[in-house]
Amino acid sequence: MKIWFDILTPKQILFFDPMIKQLRKNNPILCTTRNYREVNELSKLKKMKLTVVGKHGGTTKPGKLDASLKRCISLGAIIERFKPDLTISFCSPEASRVAFGLGIRHVAFCDSPHAEAVMKLSIPFVDKLLIPWIIPKKEFTRYGIAQKDIIPYKAIDAAIIVKNAIRTKIRKDKEKTILIRVEEEQAAYVQKNNHTIQMIQKISNNLPQYKISVLPRYRSQIVKLKKTLENRVQILNKTMIGSELLQNVDVFVGSGGTMTAESALIGIPTISYNAAPNLVQDYLVRKKLVVLESNPDKIILQIEKFLSSDNKSLQKNAQKTLASMEDPYKKLIQTIRKQ
Repeated sequence: MKIWFDILTPKQILFFDPMIKQLRKNNPILCTTRNYREVNELSKLKKMKLTVVGKHGGTTKPGKLDASLKRCISLGAIIERFKPDLTISFCSPEASRVAFGLGIRHVAFCDSPHAEAVMKLSIPFVDKLLIPWIIPKKEFTRYGIAQKDIIPYKAIDAAIIVKNAIRTKIRKDKEKTILIRVEEEQAAYVQKNNHTIQMIQKISNNLPQYKISVLPRYRSQIVKLKKTLENRVQILNKTMIGSELLQNVDVFVGSGGTMTAESALIGIPTISYNAAPNLVQDYLVRKKLVVLESNPDKIILQIEKFLSSDNKSLQKNAQKTLASMEDPYKKLIQTIRKQ
């Protein structure tokens, strides 16, 4: 069976990597992506061969539309030559449209029904949709897929990334480290007019005794952070594998995305400033693995509370939660065989 993966984000690289390695043993695989900084750099770190087709559309609606339409045309020609029997994506709008147009079966994964624009452009074209069991099926049926075509698996996607992470580094320094992940500001679903830089400034001003590292997503964020904060915090301007970076972190402050979930499942004290509210984050808050807080003063107090505690009960809770989760690869294989 010839299989086409369309991989658009860093999370998708880490999520799909073990599945691709398994499937590649017996199947020809084509992996495509778009020109997008963190994906390009992370694929090199993971030694994953990706065919770059088109680019990320940026922040504007005309830019997103233009990039998506051009990418569909370019992908169409490539996929018509490859002639796959199956498409697998994380609800890629372009993969959805091309697979539908060429009559190729499409199995998609998704944990982001809040990404309304992407859902509208992909879900109606998907044959089968695999989702974390914590998300109600009705969150997706409203976009045009039948309930019978939605298959839940007992895991959140960050669990697969954490379980497949190679933990070889041994921490040598004893300096307390706070890692702050800057939000995904170019996604259509993200809340705008945030005050992340002001929040980082306040944390660095009030907690100068700790090492503070900031992990941006875009070059524009790197430039802005260097201009404003370079002498106060460490700005990580190279793409890094999150689960490896987190091994040397005492407190993580994230925006509610994949790295927030990774940190929580590793057992690191985790605070989300809620730039991208979502159902996975809500689950982790209910499990007491993530603290939700947007007020900078309260974030500082929470950081201090975490750093003055041994956090052993938190770590045990994270280990138990992670151990309870299954590998969705098994559900993928079952789904492929049933079609």
